[in-house]
Amino acid sequence: MPYRTPDLQFLLGARVGTGTFIFPVQRLLFLFLGFGLVGCSPKEDPRTHGRVVVEYWEKWTAYEGEAIASVVEDFNRSQNRIFVRHLTVSKMDQKLILATSGKNPPDVAGLWNSFLPAYVENNALLPLDRWAKESGLQEENYLPVYWEMCRHRGHLWALPTTPSVTALHWNKKVFREAGLDPEHPPRTLAELESFNEKITHKNPDGTLERIGHMPQEPGWWMRDFNRWFGGRVWDGESRLLLDSEPNRRFFAWLESYPRRFGGPAMCRLRGGFGNFASPENPFFTGKVAMVLHGVWLDNFIRNYAPPDFEYGTAPFPTDEENPGNPVSVAEADILVIPAGSRHPREAMEFIRYVQSQPTMEKLCLLMKKFTPLRQVSPEFLRNHPHPYLRVFLELARSPRTAPILNIPSFNEYSNDIEANVNGVLRGSLTGEEGRARLQERQQRALDDKLARWRQVAGSRESTWRRELAETP
Repeated sequence: MPYRTPDLQFLLGARVGTGTFIFPVQRLLFLFLGFGLVGCSPKEDPRTHGRVVVEYWEKWTAYEGEAIASVVEDFNRSQNRIFVRHLTVSKMDQKLILATSGKNPPDVAGLWNSFLPAYVENNALLPLDRWAKESGLQEENYLPVYWEMCRHRGHLWALPTTPSVTALHWNKKVFREAGLDPEHPPRTLAELESFNEKITHKNPDGTLERIGHMPQEPGWWMRDFNRWFGGRVWDGESRLLLDSEPNRRFFAWLESYPRRFGGPAMCRLRGGFGNFASPENPFFTGKVAMVLHGVWLDNFIRNYAPPDFEYGTAPFPTDEENPGNPVSVAEADILVIPAGSRHPREAMEFIRYVQSQPTMEKLCLLMKKFTPLRQVSPEFLRNHPHPYLRVFLELARSPRTAPILNIPSFNEYSNDIEANVNGVLRGSLTGEEGRARLQERQQRALDDKLARWRQVAGSRESTWRRELAETP
């Protein structure tokens, strides 16, 4: 298969003022070469003799890195034809695109699903449609939301590993102190705000000692928050939908916070929060009683929260109660084969191994997450340490759960919504001002991205069709 070079200028170029700047490609490549990843020659491992060596880059560290290292060792012991050499790589999103452009990519890599559209449209990945089909990996094997997020522009580009969905976590001790039932989480946003008022404690000088809920804590899913109001960011083709009624309600909800609690007071409270991965996490200390988080939070609670810390997990409230159909946003780590992979067939064999139910369950159990597969063994459910695993499984299976935002102008939109939301929560912007400004600026950013795509779409799609036809 001939080598094709990703279009780095297409990836890195952006409209000035959208939160991203243009950085000279030549300098990026120079810096990347200085990191020593391109063209490096790892010390020869005697176990590689007589085998095809598949270079695998992965972003995980700590216990997650240990989990995938164990899976790689299992694969290498399971046969004698392929040896997967696993390398932990920081700043994966930057280094992988640069290595691919430098014609020295790994054979397989682990990414976050939010980066998939940019990698696809920048010619940096191989389509997996035929390889997946020949490997027996089909849509019906997966929970729909995770299969959906691995597709883009009509093709399959990745397969999921460890997934997550977001849910409400509440501090039961704080609920008791506020006179609330610790086993009764809010079901609607109106009820959440009622609880918020009862929990929040103001000092005589007007500063906040504690707050029930704060949209900015941790604020990682702000670009997707309109989902809980029944809204969407864009139509999936060319238009942003921030003028819609659900999005107007979302920004009006944000505006209510500085009016009720004081923008400066919230800023001062938030400025005193400790690090997320520490005993000073504001959720663990009771400074914030209700937070939106993913399935991984239980790991941090076990490591950093007080021994007597009590919490619950439930679907995050919506603006209208809808029993049986909870709302969430889903994300996942994914495995991809970069364009220019020297051993794509063998890379796909490793991906197929990871996708098998026993291997996937081992990996997700070690990382204390659930599995993206439809089939779940009784042993996995019985042995899993997460006390609320079934809540996350219910959310992952819900028809109202959607992948995190995958708009072509993802980076620009993420930066801009954060700036506008912060302005509304400080009280320096009204909700309508923040919403309207975001709609105007980000429609232009989306238009620019789509215009660039139209210029290259024909050649990209022709390349993909050729590669699929050449797939062994």
